[in-house]
Amino acid sequence: MRLGCFGRKGGSGACSVRGKDRVGKVACPRENGITFSKKILQVNNVPTFSDTKRSFYSLHTRPINSIYRRVVEELMVEMHLLWVNVDFRYDPIYALGVVSSFDQFMQGYTPPDDKVSIFNSLCKALGDDPQRYQEDAQRLQGVATGSNGPAILAGLTLSDTAPGTEQLREMAEAIASNPKFKYSRLFAIGLFNLLQMANPEMVKDEKELASALKQVCDTLNLPKDKLQKDLELYRSNLEKMNQARSVMADILQADRKKQEQRLKEKNAPLSQGDSTEEGQASDTPQE
Repeated sequence: MRLGCFGRKGGSGACSVRGKDRVGKVACPRENGITFSKKILQVNNVPTFSDTKRSFYSLHTRPINSIYRRVVEELMVEMHLLWVNVDFRYDPIYALGVVSSFDQFMQGYTPPDDKVSIFNSLCKALGDDPQRYQEDAQRLQGVATGSNGPAILAGLTLSDTAPGTEQLREMAEAIASNPKFKYSRLFAIGLFNLLQMANPEMVKDEKELASALKQVCDTLNLPKDKLQKDLELYRSNLEKMNQARSVMADILQADRKKQEQRLKEKNAPLSQGDSTEEGQASDTPQE
């Protein structure tokens, strides 16, 4: 993680970092042995992951179900590392990646109100606005569902601009013209979900999907091999999570059936034979 740097010819410039900058002093020896104070930019107040995690759990105070806790904390780590990176810039495709990842991996979480609280706290722990993520993701979803696969692909590759995809083309142009664009796995997930919503059949065809992703990577100067591996891992983890949910649902259902059976046996009326035996026992004189 790059927090800052020193030195440029002709000045003592420093790379910008997120958070409030503070100026400090350091003692620098001269050739004659005399020291002088030189102002430098301190970057040690950039929030650490521990700060972000502490903030999150102060906002969301309820316990998180064990099967989902790792999902939440891994997403928190990824968002934090991006947020403190000097080259990272928020964009709607990244927002779609965050929202879609959270919704897909947290599917079935109960109680539902806690799921909303967890997402909001994730964003707020980074000093960001959860509503911005949701609104930008919904806006892109509307563009995707209101268009088709070729139109979305044309907008991302700057080859054409179909009606309704103007904003998408503007985003693609901004990314393509930014030599310091910070690629991330969450951006790749947003890109994948954008293509999937526009043309579900295309992403099922591995060759067609690979061809589309290659065109986008070539246009936006994205690392094609890394993006491909990130999406393979994402889809694999999503499948594993679905399987884990299925197993958990089966276990809970079996446990409910056992509890219902115990309750039924406990509340069941005595059989006629048992009642007769009890009656005879009560009529027998005791010595």
